[in-house]
Amino acid sequence: MRWDPTQYSLFSDYRGRPFLDLIARIDHPAPRVVVDLGCGPGDLTRLLAHRWPDAQVLGIDSSAEMVQRANDTQEGPSNLWFEIGDVLEFSPAADVDVVVSNAVLQWVPGQAELVDSWARALQPGAWLAVQVPGNFGSPAHTLMRELAGSATWRDRLKQVLRHTDVVSEPSDYLQSLSAAGLSADVWETTYQHVLSGPDPVLEWLKGTGLRPVLQALSDDDAAAFLAHYSALLRGAYPEEQWGTVYGFRRIFAVGVKNAKD
Repeated sequence: MRWDPTQYSLFSDYRGRPFLDLIARIDHPAPRVVVDLGCGPGDLTRLLAHRWPDAQVLGIDSSAEMVQRANDTQEGPSNLWFEIGDVLEFSPAADVDVVVSNAVLQWVPGQAELVDSWARALQPGAWLAVQVPGNFGSPAHTLMRELAGSATWRDRLKQVLRHTDVVSEPSDYLQSLSAAGLSADVWETTYQHVLSGPDPVLEWLKGTGLRPVLQALSDDDAAAFLAHYSALLRGAYPEEQWGTVYGFRRIFAVGVKNAKD
């Protein structure tokens, strides 16, 4: 899927906060190698390099556009680099002490099995930190799926949008990490983002959830879909005098691998 780093970077402060909340729970004092899976444009990965200046920090993303942006804008830490790669093919090597996956697994079929495989491959003392959006039942996504499934669009957008198997529930991640031998901390948070500007929820989703739809349609069809969808979003997320409130549920799972008996 083709990504637009500029569109994705809109609302970067809001997108970045869950990452900060996630890594705050990692308590490794001096990791050797830190891997950020699905690093996007690399802005947040740099925080890992600054936090652990003696570690080698690697950002991996499947999007050539994102990795190019990360490399083009790279400033500072010499312990940081970025590569194109597929998270489905990743397995932590013995010297990988921290694995971070922030807002990536919702794009990956079989994400539950993938989390389990990473957890089982970690060495004792290594950390796994995962954050996924848990908002697929929100009006933004239900309206998107309903419109995509309407008579006008169903033939062109059949099976483009996933729903039921996108992410797991907090209890599932707790069970998975615990069964793999990790001491796990799992929680969820619903952020009440106050967005500004015209059609801000649409602009947010154009950088993420709408990407499969926009890629599947011609430019003219995409414009028609967005015109209808934006009207639905304005009804679901009305503009208040202080801005447009976009409630966004996110799920977090952090764990450290226990020593073997």
